[in-house]
Amino acid sequence: MKAKNCLIFGGSGQIGRHLIRKLTKNNYKVTVVTRNIHQKGYLIKTQANAGYIDVVESNIFNEIKIRELFEKTDICINLVGILYESGKSNTFENIHSIFPSILAKLCKEYKIEQFIHLSALGINNAHDSNYAKSKLEGENNIQKNFPSAMILRPSIVYSVDDNFTTNFMTLLSRLPIFPLYYNGSTKFCPIHCSDLTDIIYHVILKNLNSKIIECVGPETLSLKDILRQLLNLINKNRILFPIPFFMASISAFIFQLFPKPLLTFDQLKLLKYDNVLSKKYKSNFDIGIASKRIFKLEVEKYCYMWREGGKFSTNKYNSKKIV
Repeated sequence: MKAKNCLIFGGSGQIGRHLIRKLTKNNYKVTVVTRNIHQKGYLIKTQANAGYIDVVESNIFNEIKIRELFEKTDICINLVGILYESGKSNTFENIHSIFPSILAKLCKEYKIEQFIHLSALGINNAHDSNYAKSKLEGENNIQKNFPSAMILRPSIVYSVDDNFTTNFMTLLSRLPIFPLYYNGSTKFCPIHCSDLTDIIYHVILKNLNSKIIECVGPETLSLKDILRQLLNLINKNRILFPIPFFMASISAFIFQLFPKPLLTFDQLKLLKYDNVLSKKYKSNFDIGIASKRIFKLEVEKYCYMWREGGKFSTNKYNSKKIV
């Protein structure tokens, strides 16, 4: 059987790198578009089987260059997303709404076999979040222009390369008191990056189309549960202090002034809403691909870097019992 060509946007992130390894290992030819080939090229190429990867430098809105790539594409995968806005062009509207619409139109024009788009879980209810609204607009634009597209909505994605567990463990290892927004009651179904990659590969292998699939891990954890588990894993005792909304708003306003914000006001709004299955759509379990990786067991594999002694910690694999 002829090897299929996959065109990936957003391939240098944690999900993209995991997916590149999975696809090239299974003889798919992969082309990855990146804005800075000198910075990202080596990182992408080292994830793949030799001879199955091509890295192309281009702005994602350079339609002339993108059209050239679509001429030899069978499967288009969009992993591009941002958590906060920066500058005039890196906005939620451009990245989450306009760009997916462009891809959907090109997929239709070039008769692409599959278009897989990574969205986000919990966006239906978060009406006051610009992030959520842009994600929802992007989905609507895709379904309007390429109805057979496959849209995946993952909960929080984690791995050793993430900006979720790693940032939290960094802060928890340094701060004596850690603020709890909304009392830490917001619920998540964290999914390991490898499990999400398995889902994407399953969608490709089974040629699934025209669906919205919610992608979750095997557990439901509150934010407070997650923080407690991380504290136990890095052997730290910290005060988790619930703060009122007005104080949270002030902290978010300050944090979003940083070059890489720890928290923005829009993200604070998102934290009001549980990031769990809506029951309106099928989940990865319903399509026959269960997530198996347990949060605390996976984070335990790399949490030693935040313990006393770092990678030389004598407690590398001996965390406290989690209760």
